[in-house]
Amino acid sequence: MNTAPALTPTSRVLTWCLHLLVLALLALAAVRAVAGGRAHTAAVVAVVVACAVVYAAGPLLPRVRASRWAAAAWLGLLNAGWLVLVVLTADGVWVAFPLYFLQLHLLPRRFGPAAVIATAVVAITAFAAHQGGFSPAAAIGPALGAAVAVAVVWGYQALYRESERRQRLIEELTETRADLAEAQHTAGVLAERERLAREIHDTLAQGLSSIQLLLRAAGRSLPEGSGNAARYVEQARQAAADNLAEARRFVAALTPPALDDTTLAGALERLCATTSTRHRLTASFHVTGDPVPLPAAHEVALLRIAQAALANTVRHAGAATAEVTLSYLGDEVALDVVDDGAGFDDGTLPVADPGEGGFGLAAMRTRSQALGGSFAVESAPGRGTALAARLPLPGDTRLEARS
Repeated sequence: MNTAPALTPTSRVLTWCLHLLVLALLALAAVRAVAGGRAHTAAVVAVVVACAVVYAAGPLLPRVRASRWAAAAWLGLLNAGWLVLVVLTADGVWVAFPLYFLQLHLLPRRFGPAAVIATAVVAITAFAAHQGGFSPAAAIGPALGAAVAVAVVWGYQALYRESERRQRLIEELTETRADLAEAQHTAGVLAERERLAREIHDTLAQGLSSIQLLLRAAGRSLPEGSGNAARYVEQARQAAADNLAEARRFVAALTPPALDDTTLAGALERLCATTSTRHRLTASFHVTGDPVPLPAAHEVALLRIAQAALANTVRHAGAATAEVTLSYLGDEVALDVVDDGAGFDDGTLPVADPGEGGFGLAAMRTRSQALGGSFAVESAPGRGTALAARLPLPGDTRLEARS
């Protein structure tokens, strides 16, 4: 009989109680008319049967269940039958009580209360006419029933809306947990790739590079005419060089996907654009100085620090804007991230939380210090936050920057 979503067990029970109440009150009117031998008994029974048939047809007709206008038309027909009933017998007045609930449930919110008031007035007037005069006691029943019906239906609707809101929140929470689990898995995979890349770079690659240099020095130290010894040294040096190249390919393959086919500046610009698209934060990117090629470890560290800083800004700062600046300063490269968020007391810096992905301030500082750099934070409550990471450039990169 309604256009609401599928009924819950509780609403089904309430609906069946309403059905039984309507049929019971109609039957009461018919039985009292027959038992009392009153005038118009046949007409009362006929109207009762007609109202019962109309009422029973409502839940069985798909159009009434699917269309609000069809439901309103069905309700109008039922009300018309009730009007005839209350004209014939005073016992029809009690059918007004379930009609209140139907009117409030099926009619729009701005029309439902008006229909209830009109029904209550008709019920009071009809009862007074059958009693031969008006009395306050005759008005109490229909009026009190109308007030109870309005309070019950509006209370139920409020509870239903709250239930729907909580259901949406539960669905959003489930989706968020799934996204968080996927993000944590992806972060774990990337962290493991970075760890393997650092391990290969710091152990195998460095060891093979040292072996190659030692073999080259050994080859120069051999006397001329050493024959097979010089050839074997050169073969060993070449094998070390080949394996060093292979190790470097492994390191390049394990670097973060954000740096694939792009520069650090391009990756940072793309990070800011993605952050601005996905969150309520306008992130802008700037480059100062003359860009020079950076070691892979420097690029990875700066990219991760920028990602962590923007993630913290989105999660905790409540900022509207953030600026990411990459500066080439000759002997060093600097990354600055400044936001206009809530800020915090930088005298009590929060520690890294592995459960949040390990992108805390301590993790950023560790990345910077691992490459011989520095990391600083400036913040105050209500005045935003500024992060600055500075990494020294290797000697060959410094010469290239100065040339």
